[in-house]
Amino acid sequence: MLNIIFLIIISPIIFYYFYFIVRIYIGLNKLEIWQSDKVLEEYVSIIIPFRNESENVLQILESIENQNYPVEKYEVIFVNDSSTDDSLNKLNNNIKSKNIRVISVPENFAKQAHKKRAIRFGIENSKGEIIVTTDADCILKPNWLKTLLNGFDEKTALISGPVEFIEGKGLFYKLQKLEFTSLIITGAGLIGINKPMICNGANLTYRKNAFYEVGGFDGQLSLSSGDDEILMQRIWKKRKYKIKFCASKEAMSLTKANKNIKEFYNQRKRWASKGLFYELKSTILSIASIFLFYLSLVLLLGLSFFKLDFYLPLFAAVFTVKIFLEYLVMHKGCSILFNKNILKYFFIAEILHIPYIIISGISGIFGNFSWKDRTLSR
Repeated sequence: MLNIIFLIIISPIIFYYFYFIVRIYIGLNKLEIWQSDKVLEEYVSIIIPFRNESENVLQILESIENQNYPVEKYEVIFVNDSSTDDSLNKLNNNIKSKNIRVISVPENFAKQAHKKRAIRFGIENSKGEIIVTTDADCILKPNWLKTLLNGFDEKTALISGPVEFIEGKGLFYKLQKLEFTSLIITGAGLIGINKPMICNGANLTYRKNAFYEVGGFDGQLSLSSGDDEILMQRIWKKRKYKIKFCASKEAMSLTKANKNIKEFYNQRKRWASKGLFYELKSTILSIASIFLFYLSLVLLLGLSFFKLDFYLPLFAAVFTVKIFLEYLVMHKGCSILFNKNILKYFFIAEILHIPYIIISGISGIFGNFSWKDRTLSR
């Protein structure tokens, strides 16, 4: 009897998760791939917040200066977020273009949500009607800006772009890259079915008027993360604008992977910390359902020790379907944007993914985490 009750409880969770994965696959098939063949009439402002990025700022500066986009049609604003290294000096001494400038966030700004405040300060000091954000540790292709912006029309308010790790070595790097790639693919697929949930501020563009119309980051400045996804969901919630994903490799933003497990853990903990503060109930429900699905897998495996003939086959069946569906999604996503060679680590990642989701989900809710030499709380 208890077995039947348990099945009744977990069955909706399992079927919802499989439905969720299938929807991502459908969304990937709906993505448009556009070319870099037009220049917007609107003026564009690229906002790049930075803190202690001495080893990266000249690299992103070079990427920006090499863009195949008319200089008179865009500006670049580097926003210094209280750097304590020589990042600011490096930038000031190496900027050659007149459309690039550096500003610093006032020291009297509140101590929470530093990145959000830096981006908002950049927007407040910008001239563009279109805002583009990226990170100071990114490398951008020459056609990045032109390709990313090419999807704008009168009804489009936000475009999410692809992000990929710069090539590295070692098993930890490969697994980290695969996990990060899965997030980008998931975000792309959900946008494809008009259910935006995930995007990345390292490659994002939106209309300034839409930013102000939804209140920008108001009410969320206490959160250290969410400058990208919460804003996207606010815009979508208006039901007034379209949100798109730029499924072109030319628009790829390349960023660095985390150097070690501690750095990776802190980043994922920071990302997970915003989960309960999303403004769309459907998004919170999806996140909770995904967490419960992984928890159900652990319970099924644990209960197998007490009733092997019942729970172990059930666990094996659910896990097999999970692997099959997720592989289809990853293969489809990689065929559009990424190198499929990374899929050789897929099965190792599948095993590690179960404890990873549970640990990061719980730890994101409780406690502090370190980021950019700061100790933060949510």
